[in-house]
Amino acid sequence: MPRNLPLERIRNIGIIAHIDAGKTTVTERILYYTGRTYKIGEVHDGTAVMDWMEQEKERGITITAAATTCDWDDHRINIIDTPGHVDFTAEVERSLRVLDGGVVIFDGVAGVEAQSETVWRQADRYHVPRICFINKMDRVGANFRRTLEMIEQRLGARYLPVQIPLGSEETFRGVIDLVESQAWYFSGDPDSEPEKIAIPESEQANFTEFRQLLIEKLAEIDDDMMEAYIEGTSVSPSQLKQALRRATLASKGVPILCGSALRNKGIQLLLDAIVSYLPSPLDMPPIHAIDGRHGTDVTRPASDEAPFAALAFKVVSDPFVGRLVYFRVYSGRVTVGDQVFNPSQNKKERIGRLLLMHANRREEVEEADTGSIVATLGLKNTFTGDTLCSVSQPVLLESIRFPEPVISVAIEPKTRGDQDKMGIALQKLTEEDPTFKVTYNRETGQTVISGMGELHLEVITSRLISEFGVKANVGTPQVAYKETISTAVKTEAKFARQTGGHGQYGHVLIELEPMERGNGFQFVNAIKGATIPKQFIPAVQTGIKEAMETGIMAGYPVVDIKVTLYDGSYHDVDSSELAFKMAGSMALKKGMSKARPVLLEPIMKLEVVTPEKFLGDIIGDLNAKRGHIETIDTQGDTFIVHCYIPLSETFGYATRLRSLTQGRATHSMEFARYQELPGDLANKISEKVVG
Repeated sequence: MPRNLPLERIRNIGIIAHIDAGKTTVTERILYYTGRTYKIGEVHDGTAVMDWMEQEKERGITITAAATTCDWDDHRINIIDTPGHVDFTAEVERSLRVLDGGVVIFDGVAGVEAQSETVWRQADRYHVPRICFINKMDRVGANFRRTLEMIEQRLGARYLPVQIPLGSEETFRGVIDLVESQAWYFSGDPDSEPEKIAIPESEQANFTEFRQLLIEKLAEIDDDMMEAYIEGTSVSPSQLKQALRRATLASKGVPILCGSALRNKGIQLLLDAIVSYLPSPLDMPPIHAIDGRHGTDVTRPASDEAPFAALAFKVVSDPFVGRLVYFRVYSGRVTVGDQVFNPSQNKKERIGRLLLMHANRREEVEEADTGSIVATLGLKNTFTGDTLCSVSQPVLLESIRFPEPVISVAIEPKTRGDQDKMGIALQKLTEEDPTFKVTYNRETGQTVISGMGELHLEVITSRLISEFGVKANVGTPQVAYKETISTAVKTEAKFARQTGGHGQYGHVLIELEPMERGNGFQFVNAIKGATIPKQFIPAVQTGIKEAMETGIMAGYPVVDIKVTLYDGSYHDVDSSELAFKMAGSMALKKGMSKARPVLLEPIMKLEVVTPEKFLGDIIGDLNAKRGHIETIDTQGDTFIVHCYIPLSETFGYATRLRSLTQGRATHSMEFARYQELPGDLANKISEKVVG
């Protein structure tokens, strides 16, 4: 069946930004102007189409990435509106993994904020070309030039101004298009068309300065523009557009637009820019994969004729239709009823219904071709990050990496009936959210849930109550500490048991060495000769890994160690995998006790924006909380404090900050790294656990 639109007219984009920059408001306007919705939804009224969850309506923030599809200028635009809060970073991570381009929204008053930096780095990691939209240009304190400087300084990006504001703050009435050399006036009425006007005399100097700046910046990275710049020839709008597209696709520069989404100014021009500058699936390099039969590297081109390959990036338990799996098709096509292969789980699956999603509403389709982002029903064994591919030509795509949880709470059901419901609900929630983990503590008999922050766990527990009807008691938050070693040691362990008939015998010598933070675990087999037979080596590694799950100081997981197995002995009759597994486990515990074990605590990157009069109180409070202040920046009449602070000191910080500043300061926080806990505090935690 021929596709409705050529592949070059498909755009898969994400809307990404710091919390409250206006992502969902921009998306709602896009849906309205593309004819997807007939009424503009507002975040503050709880009527936004893309914020459809009850928790999103209550809190006025985006919690889950919502997908939708719309059409503009004979192009199909698949959009994912992502959360801005750092606790829901997994939603941004998995969205960027499957998108071709991004629209980064900045608050024209605040400029580049903490979470803007995080999502920018995530987009860098996945090589996602971007355009930027400086929003809220009508607000008091909005500053276009300062935001450009922050994009250059804080993000290290080459900005390419495509537009500049016409007026500022309360006089903001439109934009000046530097490519077409004309101005656009927006009345603010959502149903009125943008009006093309001549550039006012008062703005001519500004226009000339910025257009020259755009050409100079393009000349630095584009040969055609360099030639025109050196020869002093005039540059046509089509030449500029082509150069901007080349720069964007190569991630050498970022086109900058501006407007005010809430006042309906600049959205149609943003849609034009998405079509003009962001890539189609054909503009992206062929996706790399591993051949399922030979283990060799292969690529899959963006073509309907290529073998089918797709990546599942999101699982949702929909109360009405059941388990939905969202996937992006990188090559080939798939039809309802087709059998596909999931090499990640080594299982075959059958595609049930195919759905084009519009937030929480669905539109059935018969087929998904290359470049499509769709959801399907009926996949029981497919999870986030799994590959779906052709049964006859299997390939494995690179999965998605997610950060580890840093905060935990104990949760217990109120009744026996709630216990069964809670088990089912937690399983569904862990399938949906890869950064949400559930463990059972045998010693205390408690179920422990872990996530990325207080808000993350708050949302999970409120979903348990409202969506799944589970009544439960929730404990106080606990920090996810880790254990490691601080010096290298050699040790040995022998597991020998004689119980009539065959006994058990395993003997290993290992060396433990500390590794850099974040490197996890490395096992090296350095056995020379056959002091330990090859078949027992994996058992030693398994025993060591299992022992690492509970450290010797306070029972926390052990990280960042290198273990080298360099010698040992075995018995012809009594040696077994179990014996060597036990020997490996004993050796690790014994070695750790001699290797000066230390506790590691999660450190958060905190950014506080405050009026000057409260600055002293905030700094004093952060110092008392073991905070390490890096820099303090000024922005107009406000100060931005950049600080690193232990997670254990941040519980309830939002309330504390409100009381310190009469509710006038704001803060944002994200996980930064693990760091050694001071000795006296480590002793207290160990004593508490042992006690």
